[in-house]
Amino acid sequence: METRSVRLPVPGHDATLEVVRHGSWGRPVLLFPSEAGGAHDAEGNGMLDAVRWLVDEGRVSLFCVDSLDAWSWSNRDLPTEERAQRAGTYGAWLSEQVLPYVVGETGGDQEVVTVGVSLGAYHAVHLTLQRADVAPVAIGLSGNYDPTTWNGWGDLGDATYFANPMGYVAHMEGDHLDWVRSRVSLLLVVGQGPFEESPTRALSSTREFAEVLSHKGIRHELDVWGHDSAHDWPWWHRQLAHHLPRFV
Repeated sequence: METRSVRLPVPGHDATLEVVRHGSWGRPVLLFPSEAGGAHDAEGNGMLDAVRWLVDEGRVSLFCVDSLDAWSWSNRDLPTEERAQRAGTYGAWLSEQVLPYVVGETGGDQEVVTVGVSLGAYHAVHLTLQRADVAPVAIGLSGNYDPTTWNGWGDLGDATYFANPMGYVAHMEGDHLDWVRSRVSLLLVVGQGPFEESPTRALSSTREFAEVLSHKGIRHELDVWGHDSAHDWPWWHRQLAHHLPRFV
């Protein structure tokens, strides 16, 4: 299995962030780490091994990205609105740097699947809702899709609204909603075990977001695992290995 990496500049920021690619063939899968994680976490935490057979068979080319959470959503010294503004910088990096890179590397023959765990699930789903023209399928594992619940404070404004799937999806209508319905397919997976509710609210948030998607008629699946399924990598391995093959 071939592995290589590249660092791509962040628009409006002096940083570069890493993208690590595993495999040379197959459907591109863009994988987000857990909160404040990095591009090597999938390999270091066993996620790559869980789906390695798909990479080895040429069914998947896995693109693992750095996060910018420590500077944005995870910085509790900042009010929520400023965190959301900073998160927009990360979104610009994904849209303007990462997606074109992935498409260029893979030829654009197959649409991108986004995958994320914990806070990464939010990133995967949010990116698909924003860029369903390129990445119409998202798999969110143990996500919380309402940033206003993330230890926030301060007045909320446009940046928070447009970064909050629970907010903006609930208000979608007209031609844009029709387009999202025609393009987007979301798979929301969550367990009922340790740390899936406290302190993450992943379980309740996932269920609430699925209700919003149902109300709006947006294609999605909700898969709730058992009371032994924890908010942790070993369970995310199993969940991704269970679901990813049918998308590739």
